[in-house]
Amino acid sequence: MRTILATTALLALGQTAAAETVSLRVLGQPVGSGLIQQQKEQPFFETLAETAGLDATVEYLPVDVAGIPDNDGMRVIRTGLFDIVSFRGPQVSRDEPTMLGLDLVGLNPDFKSGKTHTKAFLPVVDASVQDRFNAKVLGVWPAGPQVVFCKPEISGLADLEGLKVRVGDQSAAAFVGQFGATGIPLPFGEVQQSLARGVVDCAITGPSSANSAGWPEVTTTVLPIALQLAVNGYAINLDSWNKLDGTQQEQLQGAIDTLVDDVWAYSEELYVDAMNCNTGQQPCEHGTSYSLNSVPVTDADLKAVADALVGSSLPAWVKQCNAVNETCEADWMASVGAKLGL
Repeated sequence: MRTILATTALLALGQTAAAETVSLRVLGQPVGSGLIQQQKEQPFFETLAETAGLDATVEYLPVDVAGIPDNDGMRVIRTGLFDIVSFRGPQVSRDEPTMLGLDLVGLNPDFKSGKTHTKAFLPVVDASVQDRFNAKVLGVWPAGPQVVFCKPEISGLADLEGLKVRVGDQSAAAFVGQFGATGIPLPFGEVQQSLARGVVDCAITGPSSANSAGWPEVTTTVLPIALQLAVNGYAINLDSWNKLDGTQQEQLQGAIDTLVDDVWAYSEELYVDAMNCNTGQQPCEHGTSYSLNSVPVTDADLKAVADALVGSSLPAWVKQCNAVNETCEADWMASVGAKLGL
């Protein structure tokens, strides 16, 4: 009888625990970064309980609204201040260099290659994030091809000589340095005014983000050559993850997988539309129409980007990454490098 009563009590406790509502605090992408945040990410988290079938309350706060620098994403997730962080890959790569191996300059000239290479290297990134930041990577997605916007008129990469260029990460800084430019890291929210005031002459981002942030108001030229895809993603604090039971983990992971797939497709759609908007072309359905001059991309510039992977971005990155993760280079060569035939 005592055994039966004890078993019944344990079952009741299990049912009570399972019935407890999950509480999740989410730090999101900057509002100013554009439509992916506004049309996909924020609505997703605000309706997460319904779409995932998860008994949860979710507090969603964009990083710029929270007043937190966007390069602090990994530090924030480690503290547990937020359960989930929508991290900005280029920016947080200063704290977690392994992240940059997903998207080195010259690695992902298009969305198809981006999917292949991020899938190959993501397990390595996740292992490093778990070890160094007590967090699990739930998925990654691209902000879109990163192109060059300039206040002075340029005709190609060679014209960057002597200019100050806002970059998102060290890989991009090393690349523009090849042309005699100075790479300057700046939070996204500061770039528009920095361009207007001459703090920087040029800046690198995706066309949609630039349109949303009003960069075409203070620039004259866009060079539409894809340097990177700006891979961002979602990480959850491991303590928060481990509080979820198996079913809840599956529900959350499944919902994030759906969001990530959606954003990959949406990012590609936005790129084409935003380039039209920025240069005064039609159709322009998702942004503000401007009249930037779009510089034709030369074969020489395409070759420079393709050569940058082995010539500058990979060597610079592995030195930095190996310093914090001794198997970084070997892991990259065994996964992404193998797919490239390196």
